[in-house]
Amino acid sequence: MKYMRSKSLPLLSAALATFVFTAPVAAFADTSVTVQGVTLVNKGRVAVGRIPANQRDKFGETFGSGSGMSIDTKSWIRNADGTYKGSLWLLPDRGYNVAGTTDYRARLNTIDIKLTPVAPGATPPAGKEQAGVEAKLAETLLLKDNKGADTTGLDPADGVRHPDGAMPLLPQAPNGRISLDNEAIARLPDGTMFISDEYGPYIYRFSADGRMLSATPPPAAFLPMRRGAVNFSSNNPGPGETAPDPKDPTSGRQNNQGFEGMSLTPDGKFLIAVLQSATRQDGGDSSSTRQNTRALVYDAADLDHLKLVHEYVVPLPVFTNDKGKTAVAAQSEIVALSPTSFLMLARDSGNGYGQKGEKSLYRSIDIVDVSAATDIAGGKFDGDKAVAPKGVLDPTVKPATVSQFIDINDGADLARFGLHNGAPNDRNNLSEKWEAMSLASVQDPKLPDDYFLFVANDNDFITQDGFQVGAAYKDDSGADVDTMFQVFQVTIPGLAAK
Repeated sequence: MKYMRSKSLPLLSAALATFVFTAPVAAFADTSVTVQGVTLVNKGRVAVGRIPANQRDKFGETFGSGSGMSIDTKSWIRNADGTYKGSLWLLPDRGYNVAGTTDYRARLNTIDIKLTPVAPGATPPAGKEQAGVEAKLAETLLLKDNKGADTTGLDPADGVRHPDGAMPLLPQAPNGRISLDNEAIARLPDGTMFISDEYGPYIYRFSADGRMLSATPPPAAFLPMRRGAVNFSSNNPGPGETAPDPKDPTSGRQNNQGFEGMSLTPDGKFLIAVLQSATRQDGGDSSSTRQNTRALVYDAADLDHLKLVHEYVVPLPVFTNDKGKTAVAAQSEIVALSPTSFLMLARDSGNGYGQKGEKSLYRSIDIVDVSAATDIAGGKFDGDKAVAPKGVLDPTVKPATVSQFIDINDGADLARFGLHNGAPNDRNNLSEKWEAMSLASVQDPKLPDDYFLFVANDNDFITQDGFQVGAAYKDDSGADVDTMFQVFQVTIPGLAAK
């Protein structure tokens, strides 16, 4: 499965000219894909905006950006002049960590948004290419455990908090706090929220004021095992901690490859969660064989007791890397369209502004269709039997189908907004980790099926003017990676009715 297309700006030679010609921006062409008889259309980017890399929150700490996103659709308003305003929740992960993890308290940020989109295919006015999204940090909420204590980003090492009442076995850091590496958020109408993490990998429910209400562990096949016991370490020891032995789990989720994507269906009845890549036993022990990840579908009728009802194998996109070798694009976020389909953001790693690699070879929003896939929930593959040993899928299992929808690296579309993919590796080269997505209606009676798809990056807190956990820092990359928003206009027929 290789979804590759390449577009580049036209080049003009001015070697004999007495003045400089400016290369025109190539036109962007709509793209479409049909899934389950419904045709979805990508009309391209319509806005881009930033929050500065050195932004600090109300606790005086460097702002964490988009590992997960949820737009407050109740606040979303279309103004008479064609602009929009509203707010969204942006979820950071476990904090700035280069040489191990830190005692960063988990939190959730509220961002006020003003959106001034251009018409699909149009080019913003000169000097305002990245002014279409005005984003302002409005509030920061700390996330507490079920007893009201702070949580932490520290690696849980060998630590666990034993089951207590309705709470299952939980990852616990050496300082006694619950370890969270948050990656996705689904906000409910009552203000409570589901948050998925990498350490567990678990799905947590929090109250509107940030207190943990419940925790849902995955099937046994997902739990990271070392020496016959559950061990939640991700091999990122904090100060004074030792690395786990062995460094990788023998089965279950791979280090730092937990529930990266999670989303409620539009009707709120089901919650879908997807591992970033395959479990260790399913080929997740190698970057070239980790293709067969899994999607879990929960009945969310009882918010504190999610019920697993379906489970599917999702084949992640495969591409050829810059060394000519097969590589797998791990998924970074999902947006549910129905109980049987969802958008999935998949990407390569190590490339982009702030990284050594300049050019990304795969950044894409794909559509996953599980309607004809084999449901493996509750069966032998949720226990000791691998569904894809060494990356080879069991012949009795039919995987989901995956189709490309939006090529984030599309050169013509990027160029309209002063962005690019590859050299020069400057602040207008897309950063590495695009990990957050959410939809908001265009609210145009003439376009009832059109939506704005917001996409944001996880900037890894990379700045030259940082402060976190009581200490200043300056990232060795020399970069200041802003939190960036890209907004696409898409047509998704029937979504509001689902």
